[in-house]
Amino acid sequence: MITALITDSITVVNHLSQGPPMPVLDSFSLAGKTAFLTGGSRGLGRAMSQALGEAGAAVALSATTLDGARRAAGELQDLGINAYGVQLEVSDREDVDRAVADITENFGEIDILVNNAGGGVGGAAFDAAEDTWRQVMSVNVDGVWYCSRAVAQQMAGRGGGVIINIGSMSAWIVNQPRWQISYLTSKAAVHHMTEGLAAEWAPYGIRVNAIAPGYFHTDNSPIYEPEYKPYCVDPAPMKRGGEPRELGGAVVFLASEASSFMTGSIVKIDGGFTLF
Repeated sequence: MITALITDSITVVNHLSQGPPMPVLDSFSLAGKTAFLTGGSRGLGRAMSQALGEAGAAVALSATTLDGARRAAGELQDLGINAYGVQLEVSDREDVDRAVADITENFGEIDILVNNAGGGVGGAAFDAAEDTWRQVMSVNVDGVWYCSRAVAQQMAGRGGGVIINIGSMSAWIVNQPRWQISYLTSKAAVHHMTEGLAAEWAPYGIRVNAIAPGYFHTDNSPIYEPEYKPYCVDPAPMKRGGEPRELGGAVVFLASEASSFMTGSIVKIDGGFTLF
């Protein structure tokens, strides 16, 4: 089975290298593809869901509540995007399997997976509640693993696909002013998981990359408030935070044939924050 899949992947690679070159703008199109984005009902996830849809993909998105998922899917549908909302708790492996099966049966086989669902709980290492570590890891790390494995098994059987994990510049720095060791550790794990899976799954035609956002302005990230601005905005060379729509181009690039020779890459989008 594995030998056959690897042979098929080599055939695909040979075909790509021998065929006529695709016009560069055409290579960004996601027409005919089905994307699944976890945590897609608001903030960065909602913006990336719209970007994938605008590039031509049919978009399934999840939220922890069915109402939230359906509301966001309805917003995309109002924009002319084929969208589907599912309830999902990514830290629950059985729930992941159920949601993936639901999307596959009722919406389409998944060509693109964006592991966006995540969160952080602040607190100094000595003061954090006992369950903080497990709570953050179960969503930010276990959830990426469960979703990646469930979808990649389908992708491998079809000859390939794309997985994009949402990491963070926090994998490389220690954020201020709020201590959050569990979040920092979880995002470093996501980055290295991305690299490990990219190496292991390349023979199956599956590309795995990650985006590492810096400080973006969302309802849950009030970076312009006086408490946070001196730490989150002022040190950046661009002197501003990112807007959610500014992740759209990167996620479309990584999801499309425009990035066909990229795997195991971590794309940092932080307004230059980590340069200093």
